[in-house]
Amino acid sequence: MDTEPLDTIIAGGRWFDGTGRESAVRDIGIRDGRVVEVSAAPLAAERAGEVIDAHGQWVIPGIIDIHTHYDIEVLANPALTESVRHGVTTILLGSCSLSTLHVDPCEAGDLFGRVEAIPRQHVVGTLDRHKRWGSAAEFVSALEEYPLGPNVAAFIGHSDIRVAQMGLERATRYDITPTERDLAEMERMLTEALDEGFVGMSSQQLLFDKLDGDVCRSRTLPSTYATRSERRRLNAILRRRKRALQGGPDVAKPQSLVSMACSSLGIGRPKLKVSLLSAADIKAIPAIAQIFPVIAKVLNKLGADFRWQHLPVPFEVYSDGIDLPVFEEFGSGAAALHLSNQIEERQALLADEDYRRWFRKDYDKKYGPRVWHRDFFDAEIVECPDESVIGKTFGQVGVDRGGVHPVDAFLDLVVEHGSKVRWRTTISNHREKVLNKFAADPGVQLGFSDAGAHLRNMAFYNFGLRFLRRVHDAEQTGTPFMTVEHAVHRLTGELADWYGLDAGHLRVGDRADVVVIDPEHLDATLDSYSESPITEWDNLSRMVNRNDDAVRAVLVNGRYVFGRGEAAADHGVRRTGEFLRARS
Repeated sequence: MDTEPLDTIIAGGRWFDGTGRESAVRDIGIRDGRVVEVSAAPLAAERAGEVIDAHGQWVIPGIIDIHTHYDIEVLANPALTESVRHGVTTILLGSCSLSTLHVDPCEAGDLFGRVEAIPRQHVVGTLDRHKRWGSAAEFVSALEEYPLGPNVAAFIGHSDIRVAQMGLERATRYDITPTERDLAEMERMLTEALDEGFVGMSSQQLLFDKLDGDVCRSRTLPSTYATRSERRRLNAILRRRKRALQGGPDVAKPQSLVSMACSSLGIGRPKLKVSLLSAADIKAIPAIAQIFPVIAKVLNKLGADFRWQHLPVPFEVYSDGIDLPVFEEFGSGAAALHLSNQIEERQALLADEDYRRWFRKDYDKKYGPRVWHRDFFDAEIVECPDESVIGKTFGQVGVDRGGVHPVDAFLDLVVEHGSKVRWRTTISNHREKVLNKFAADPGVQLGFSDAGAHLRNMAFYNFGLRFLRRVHDAEQTGTPFMTVEHAVHRLTGELADWYGLDAGHLRVGDRADVVVIDPEHLDATLDSYSESPITEWDNLSRMVNRNDDAVRAVLVNGRYVFGRGEAAADHGVRRTGEFLRARS
């Protein structure tokens, strides 16, 4: 019998190893940040400095969040507590072509501020205080000095390297193409990042993501201006290095989606790992849900390595007045957001009848690619100084006011009360049957939380717990659509293996990133709405979902960091997470 001392024993829990294999009741022994024993017999408590009683609980590998925008917050608050408290132990930075490796603070403010709804002053201020790097190697060295809560892996952003080489003005003009020197330098920056273990590059062709600031305000992201030759050259490096391309196609142009998806094919060349945004059951276009699995299946049968990213919970969004990114997808909405830092001018615009006529025309147009369903009868008011409208939709307010058009009912309230009118709607993933189909599809990756962005618009930090609840509920009611073991694998080991990360498994020798979950508390309270101020950003209130009874313990690299709603005393002071380098 092994009598060597252990740092921690997790005793008597239902153990899931992250591979999808059958679970079993086991004791887990941890030493020096690794799993050293998985035992059917109880491990002697006196061998360990800490024993976590997991009887009746699930013991799973830490959840991996493959799509975040924590690039700014990880500097201001490296504990990233809101994700860790919900069982996420590994996060990926650098999504949607955005990263902070090479751009200066003001350029980063222009890139992140409006696209990710992170107030520009906080982006610029945080980077002014913290940025001391100018290369991937220096970035990794700096990050490893922070008291990271979770493990961190990263993409390098295409817009980042494009702006760094060409400047924001040149990088956002169709009449300017990169020179050979520009392309060679972008290739160098990408190669250096891959040498440092970055999982790949993120790029973006979606045209309703707009720049903040005054220099190039309301232009689309720099990566959307990339030529085909530029994308091909950068992708060639990813192919050779067996790293991933995370992409966002332009939803208004089917050829963009086809081009980015088909880039995964390896006919006469190495195949390319491609993960695209995103598989969703969009209310506005219900039939499109059938297309995503078909595209992935066909491409992968032809030899591709292609995946869709998918948020496995209803995509419910909130908005303070008109400050919601989905308005960027049509002209009148984008015009209002263009004036987001000119409040008086914007209020005058919203009151103008010519503008309203334009907005009504955009609203009534029911065909064509879109994300938002544009239905104010499906938009509930949750806060307003006029208490008589709370709980109603804007459409119903219009009816109550004598048949006012829903657009005018919305704009009247926003003109009168501004951002004090808070409302919500669900734009996609509203049909459980379709969600279950996506969840089991091998061409779909579960993630896309956008954690760290859209702080007033959405809260998906606990997406993994909510997904496990759905799987568990279906099993309990005798209508299973997948096993809990498979569900855990989808959130952990499957993602780690695809991105080449040392994470996501819980076997002897594996990194001891562990979550202990009480399945009895995977309940409706997971949907509870809360707000949590970010002290580092002038107490900006972040919307969150919380259920502190569901997660009994979170360990990162074998160290206890969170449980039952309480952080460890040294969480945010002691570094528990590491920068994870991708395996080639």
